Amino acid sequence: MAESKQTGVGTVTHTDASSKFDAQVAAASITDKTETVGEAIRNHPMAVFWAIAMSLTITMEGYDTNLMGSLLAYPPFVAKFGQYYPAPIDETLISGPWQIGLGQAANCGEVLGLFFTAYLAERVGHRMATIGSLVAMGGLIFIPFFAPNIGVLCAGQLLLGIVWGVFSVIGTMYASEVCPLALRGYLTSFTGVAWTIGSFVSSGILQGLVNNTTDWGYRIPFAIQWVWVVPLLFVAFFAPDSPWWLVRQGRFEDVEKSICRLTKNCTSEMAKQRLAVIVHTNQLEQQQQMLLSSQTGKAASYIDCFRGTNLVRTEIACVVFAAQSLVGQVFVGSPTYFFVQAGINPSDAYKLGFGASGLAVVGTLFSWVLMTYFGRRPLMIAGFAGMSVLLLTIALLTYHTTVDGVTTTTGALWAQSGLALAWLVVYMSLFASQSLSVAAEVSATRVRSHTLSLARTAYMVWAIIDGVIETALLNPTEGNLKGKAGFVWFGFTLLLLIWSLFRVPETKGRTYEELDILFEQKVPAWKFAETQVDILDEGDEHDKDLP
Repeated sequence: MAESKQTGVGTVTHTDASSKFDAQVAAASITDKTETVGEAIRNHPMAVFWAIAMSLTITMEGYDTNLMGSLLAYPPFVAKFGQYYPAPIDETLISGPWQIGLGQAANCGEVLGLFFTAYLAERVGHRMATIGSLVAMGGLIFIPFFAPNIGVLCAGQLLLGIVWGVFSVIGTMYASEVCPLALRGYLTSFTGVAWTIGSFVSSGILQGLVNNTTDWGYRIPFAIQWVWVVPLLFVAFFAPDSPWWLVRQGRFEDVEKSICRLTKNCTSEMAKQRLAVIVHTNQLEQQQQMLLSSQTGKAASYIDCFRGTNLVRTEIACVVFAAQSLVGQVFVGSPTYFFVQAGINPSDAYKLGFGASGLAVVGTLFSWVLMTYFGRRPLMIAGFAGMSVLLLTIALLTYHTTVDGVTTTTGALWAQSGLALAWLVVYMSLFASQSLSVAAEVSATRVRSHTLSLARTAYMVWAIIDGVIETALLNPTEGNLKGKAGFVWFGFTLLLLIWSLFRVPETKGRTYEELDILFEQKVPAWKFAETQVDILDEGDEHDKDLP
């Protein structure tokens, strides 16, 4: 009697239809591996559009992160919420504890939001999770806009952070599941572009309002966040659901509709081939889950991220995300406050901050050029090396700018500022975009929502710790170390460079099923690029064990 097999394209028998199913998988896999970037754009224009459009939600997080960091030295904001310190400081400042509170309230909120993001994304889908978060954000913006004191402002940042926790990974999750293989690196890293666009806009607005000494000087920047909500609601409402999510929900008829919405001149056969690949990969991961747990058949959970090879994949995703902060992002990534504390006057500091945001956008776009010719692994390693050298140089230059805490030369100050801008270019062009792509690609599809939520949580936890450390290092009422703080971040970056040599795999050009197999076979990270994988042989082996 022929063995029955549920494929998602119908119930078939091994003797009558498994060869057809394998042929569909092979055909789609060949298309994935041979399709060029230009062909992928022409064949999947709507996939490109929807991946970019859904990733724009993180623009608001980039806007507010840069906004709050810059407001700490913004004259009208400091006049409203600051405290006067008598001699020898003789200046109105946001105190160290409140700097920590304002800087980390949103980060704490994001940790809470991230915990629920995986469940939301898997339960209601990326679209509905985005819609609900946008509606919540529209209401919560009223809190910082009307905040009568710094305590209310801090509470507003905390609540908004919960929403930004959803935005911070939902775009990457969605893009990783709707875009073709040839475009995966570009579109999963587009969230970095969206983030820097938000940062660039907030820098421009603050530069335009820096001479406004009224409360509107900081209220207008808060109010501009409402501009993003309505258009993004329309985008999320009309976007197609992820085919991978629909397969995990068992909605196979809807999968073909979604695939055809993402593919130009889509035919029924093309949709079935793409569906076959998704089902084949899903079956392989179900089999791997069954070997590790008795919970097969139930929805994925955070515990699954720490079972079997998923543990290694979770480690890689979490470390590359946490590295975004550990390499000194809080030190020179949003550099306006660093410029002011280094001794540059506020007007010049905000001009430099505005220029830095522009360089961040350019650096991210340049990363797309680099990833066309180089893999994720070499670019990330080069990024760690370059940032290490720049951080060490910034720290050493401090000995030429001050004597006993007193500024002695402006030349070295401007040299430090120039190196901070160079660090930002290296960070965005070599590391940041690759970290987003690697985290999205190393995670297994069935636990991608959970893995990316954990990875972003790792980033937020370290961002909170780093923010506290940096405040203690830079604030004039605390350590007042100025550029010497670079020694701390140089140490972290050097450790990450060593880690990356042994742990970061090459994921460029690999289908999700190939990555599943490479991790299952425990291939060393430095051999991923050269190892050959036969997905049909591996898939057939697992199909035999399916119940």
